[in-house]
Amino acid sequence: MSKIKIIYKSSDIAVVEKPYGTLSQRDAKGEDGLVEMLSRQLNTAVYPVHRLDRNVGGVMVFALTKRAAAQLSVENAFEKNYLAVATGVSDGFADTGEMTDYLFKDGAKGKSFVVKGERKGAKLARLAYEILSTVETEQGRLTLFKIRLFTGRTHQIRVQLASRGMPLVGDGKYGSRIKSESIALWSNKIKLNAPVNAEKSVFEALPSENEWFKLFI
Repeated sequence: MSKIKIIYKSSDIAVVEKPYGTLSQRDAKGEDGLVEMLSRQLNTAVYPVHRLDRNVGGVMVFALTKRAAAQLSVENAFEKNYLAVATGVSDGFADTGEMTDYLFKDGAKGKSFVVKGERKGAKLARLAYEILSTVETEQGRLTLFKIRLFTGRTHQIRVQLASRGMPLVGDGKYGSRIKSESIALWSNKIKLNAPVNAEKSVFEALPSENEWFKLFI
């Protein structure tokens, strides 16, 4: 694999662009992820403080010191924003709003599900969205969403939109009929709220690898 694209680096953090198809960190089978790759590239210890699914790309932050890792591991250390291309969005769906659900993660199936209200194992999931653009294609109507996460649950954006009949392009796990090598979901902006050593606090990158974003960007 070629070198990881580094967006920003200080003594405390490294901000990188995660390629689609790359693990965030080493899995149970021993396959290396960005943590291990970045550690070799920078020749220093690297500490994960959040993750992206393998088939999702975009901006990620890694800590380079234990102190920074602790600061970035607390609640609300980040503001995370995403771009997503969804299918099945109706004319009557509001252009802006919030989605709040309880999600239950089924480890055996490797999926999360929306459940009714509080129950054992279910966690509150909340996001805000804005529809940026819509296009009609041979695959049907596709809609570009801007999304801000308030919580970080497993597959949160994917399952919350899919539960409303709007699966992300390429996300067969959650009902998309459009086949793609990657899911049309991209971490495009992260704002740091933690007091780490960095001259910048906002980091952005637009998707270039995923063909579906080219319809909009």
